[in-house]
Amino acid sequence: MTETAPFSAESYFATQPAPSSLSQDISGVKDFITRQVEAKRNVVLVTSGGTTVPLELNVVRFLDNFSAGTRGATSAEYFLKADYAVIFMHRQFSLQPFSRHYSHSTNPFLDFLAVEDETACITSDTRKDEQLLSVLSAYKSVQVAGTLHTLTFVTVNDYLWLLRAVSQEMSILGRRAMYYLAAAVSDFFLPRQKMAEHKIQSGKGSLHIEMDQVPKILKPMVEEWTRDGYIVSFKLETDDHLLIPKARAALSRYGHQVVIGNELHSRKYQVVFVEQKRKPLPPLPPGVEENASSDHAAAVDAPLPPSPPPKHIVGESEHDHQESMTFVESWLRIAEDAVGKEIEEDIVTELLRRHEAWIEEELNTE
Repeated sequence: MTETAPFSAESYFATQPAPSSLSQDISGVKDFITRQVEAKRNVVLVTSGGTTVPLELNVVRFLDNFSAGTRGATSAEYFLKADYAVIFMHRQFSLQPFSRHYSHSTNPFLDFLAVEDETACITSDTRKDEQLLSVLSAYKSVQVAGTLHTLTFVTVNDYLWLLRAVSQEMSILGRRAMYYLAAAVSDFFLPRQKMAEHKIQSGKGSLHIEMDQVPKILKPMVEEWTRDGYIVSFKLETDDHLLIPKARAALSRYGHQVVIGNELHSRKYQVVFVEQKRKPLPPLPPGVEENASSDHAAAVDAPLPPSPPPKHIVGESEHDHQESMTFVESWLRIAEDAVGKEIEEDIVTELLRRHEAWIEEELNTE
């Protein structure tokens, strides 16, 4: 059997069709970015939720993943609270900022309604009203400020085309643009040329499908689409021994700014920031402890530190040459039983600090 070459980003976009709504979507993005440039506001693209992989042109069957978009929707709220403008690019029907508090299973909205004299009205449960008032007030403030713009995708093809187009539009923001790539993107896809036109029939029993690898998008994103953007990617693993090595490998391969690593079962209360740097960051916030590690930057294995460590640990690798890049790991944790505390609040706070340093670095070199 003759093996076909893997798709590059260039060959992917040359052979896979753009979504029919792309032009209209990007027109809205242009208008949104223009308003934020005039307001001199930082902009973050938050991608959220999973992508599907259709198996037929007339789609009946598709592959999916478990992502509900919790991290992306939650993080978007904290970016908005910090006065960032947010382009929220999410899987259709996944969780969204603000409305995530009232999903079909969490605080169902019908619970806030009552029937009195055959008329629907708001319930008099003051405890719930107080929570609803807080969320609704934040949502209305964002609407008035015009700092949230939403885009939807379903398939991995939708996602890739949107990501490229939005990144290219955001490039005019320079270092004021951040890319928070929290979507769970499929690793494999079925090219349009290989898809069955109609529903795959089950009469033959077993099903054999050979899929292609989704092209690595971070490289052209860093080098072509948005060269000055602050790019944050995520790495999810089920084996904690692979987390740091794979995050380091991604940074070395693609050259972006930060990988946030999380292990499947601890992702809601523990993440690790992995970056490369040539010079120190600004002073760390109070309560953050910095210590040096003897691991060389080229190390290929780094297990999780023993528990319980300090809330936030920075480990810096030694290097012999002043121009060599140093891997730095920063662990961020919250208590597993913390009530009302979301780790995304601390993730966003830390990224705001790092992004501000990224912007200041450019100003200091001018």
